[in-house]
Amino acid sequence: MSEQTEQARTERGLDRLVNFSDATVAIAITLLILPLVDIAGELTGGESAGDLLGDHWPALLEFFVTFWVISRFWTLHHQVFEHVRSYNLRIMRLNFLWLISIVFLPFAANLLNTSASGDRVSHGLYLGSMVVTSLTLTVIEWQLRRSPELLSSPLGDSWKGPTAAGLLALALVLAMIFPSVGLYWVLLLLLQTPIAAIVRRRR
Repeated sequence: MSEQTEQARTERGLDRLVNFSDATVAIAITLLILPLVDIAGELTGGESAGDLLGDHWPALLEFFVTFWVISRFWTLHHQVFEHVRSYNLRIMRLNFLWLISIVFLPFAANLLNTSASGDRVSHGLYLGSMVVTSLTLTVIEWQLRRSPELLSSPLGDSWKGPTAAGLLALALVLAMIFPSVGLYWVLLLLLQTPIAAIVRRRR
């Protein structure tokens, strides 16, 4: 008997898996604000809040962009697990890998903020962690499609995950070539829905 069928998978176990994932994402997305809290503490009596924000606008931009990206990842994760009625060990391990990449993002965002402008290593860690997140969720989806007994209803569009992973991989490559553009390459994710729709129609 394989290790995936040795243990019974219960509805309560699935609830714990999903709730743990939601809590971990909530903590990661909350950690994004901590560097901004430290920046607010630097405000002196002779400096206005506008001056402080003007000096640290890149940190604010990284906060909002990273918040948007994590919320997008959570939304996609939520949409996938809405169709899941059970799980196996492989799904659980892949989900933990997905969580590791999510938890790493606040560190990568802070590193991007404190490193020198155009630092390829910080950009690589920031965008690379997003590539891992997107690829992991794509593999989770693929595993679920291979094991329909784990699903309560069919999964939706199969092209959104690979499209997002491809766009983030492209953003990573472009950031290595043109690091001065910085995290703006992440905005390529806005093309995910139209590209997936085009591919779906062509197929």
